[in-house]
Amino acid sequence: MEIKVSENVSSALCEVLVINKFEGERTSQEIANKFAVEKDGFEGKLGETYLIHTLGQSTADKILVVGLGKREEFNENKMREAVGKAIKKLQQIKAKNASFDFDIENDFGKSAVIGASIADYAFDKYKNKKPHHMDEITFAKFSEEQINEGKIFADAMKVARDLANESAQIATPAKLAEVASSIEGLETKIYEKDEIENMKMGAFLAVGQGSAQSPKFIHMKYTGKEVKKRIALIGKGICFDSGGLDLKPAASMLTMRDDMSGAACVLGVMSAITKLQPDVEVHGIIAACENMPSGTSYKPGDVLTAKNGKTIEVDNTDAEGRLTLADALCYACELEVDEVIDIATLTGACLVALGSVASGIMGNDKEMINKLIETGADCGEKFWELPMFKEYFNSLKSDIADMKNTGSRYGGSQTAGLFLQEFVKDVKWCHIDIAGTAFLEKPQGEFISGATGAGVRTLLNYVKNN
Repeated sequence: MEIKVSENVSSALCEVLVINKFEGERTSQEIANKFAVEKDGFEGKLGETYLIHTLGQSTADKILVVGLGKREEFNENKMREAVGKAIKKLQQIKAKNASFDFDIENDFGKSAVIGASIADYAFDKYKNKKPHHMDEITFAKFSEEQINEGKIFADAMKVARDLANESAQIATPAKLAEVASSIEGLETKIYEKDEIENMKMGAFLAVGQGSAQSPKFIHMKYTGKEVKKRIALIGKGICFDSGGLDLKPAASMLTMRDDMSGAACVLGVMSAITKLQPDVEVHGIIAACENMPSGTSYKPGDVLTAKNGKTIEVDNTDAEGRLTLADALCYACELEVDEVIDIATLTGACLVALGSVASGIMGNDKEMINKLIETGADCGEKFWELPMFKEYFNSLKSDIADMKNTGSRYGGSQTAGLFLQEFVKDVKWCHIDIAGTAFLEKPQGEFISGATGAGVRTLLNYVKNN
């Protein structure tokens, strides 16, 4: 879908003119006031739509009125949601092009583009019969700068969504390494198995040793012209999670291609950073592998040694993500960065606690946690801080090693966070659990079912505004 900006679209020829209505106000088009407002009592609640066939009374064939709610409560998130609703309606009527002419004072072009792109998205590469997509939309009254930044964010989300939706037979560790290497403007190093062994990443290597796919440790680096802060972003890169020898039930494996959603997020973010050019140094780190059962798989009861020398008793081979992240965290802390953020589809417990609406967040620096929560709220991603009480670590204690990789089924997200903290040294750190938000079983808001690109908007804004 091509997205354009124009000074004036209200009098231009188009298939559908999209206008807004605030509650308690009239619209900018008299034909809409006559039929939608006066005749049918269209109130303009947020996301409501009303379609009018103009019958030659306008330069547009149809007018679509979109409710924006109360003017005093309108913001960027509501703009994204309203445009998304409009795109869904335009898809229903098989429109090919539309012009948006909203009567608003703020330049919400970035949010409008993101909303349009989220709503128009479909992972349809394997479908012979494709769903309907818009060819072109044009926005009035928004700046080129906001529109262009919105496109960068939308493209980053598409990178993440496409990778997490892709089948595991395609989105292998080698494929993630290929995508990382193809991003221009980064210094990228792909570590192969022998190099990973030399770095003594025993936890990461153990997880991948049952698969025919070789593990890849990916390190991307962006350096701004003026480096004001150094940040490491770590994405969980389990390209398929069978559970290993502690095999998942068949139904639970159906969507396990999404277990690299954290890695997909980091790849999406890194693909956009080179275009945004923030004054920071950003490291994108992914320990990519598959967790598969075979004669070479790691086993319950094995004792692994992580990069920092700490030993881990394997209590359950299906708690594999934290093992790969452990070595990735050790690696990141050696880069002398100011902050480390890891993002992962880590625990089913987070899905139970927060559902598909919010991601869990925890860490060792309250100010950093609050800033990430506020950044997410500003761009429409919800985060909820989970406690890291030291008592939760008791269930991770092992009789034969420094710790086990799983603990009690109670407080599972917190015990996972405390496990990860054992591999963080001398740096501000936050852990984001997107187990519930990364992949939707059914449509939610502007999103269809499938991968959402969770975390991309928040991390991009966080890096950009630091």
